[in-house]
Amino acid sequence: MNYGGLSGVPTSWSLTSQRVITPLTLEHEFGLHKGNIFHGALQLHQLGYTRPQARTPLDGLYLCGAGAHPGGGVMGTPGKNAAQVIVWDLAKKERK
Repeated sequence: MNYGGLSGVPTSWSLTSQRVITPLTLEHEFGLHKGNIFHGALQLHQLGYTRPQARTPLDGLYLCGAGAHPGGGVMGTPGKNAAQVIVWDLAKKERK
């Protein structure tokens, strides 16, 4: 395979388009508040257990995105946390 001096990219691949996405783009097109992909500032008062937990007061509604504990900078963990809570809740319902 000929890489043409490029690091790990075959020369047969070519760019067909490009796009710059700014925080303003993220806010307008995707509804992210202030274009923040982490759903809140990664500051001390919004880190760890101060972020919303997976279980909500609404039965059957769970949070699994970047806005949930521990935040979007820990890839996949909010989803894992939500899945774990769902399994616990389903097990509790079966015991009743």
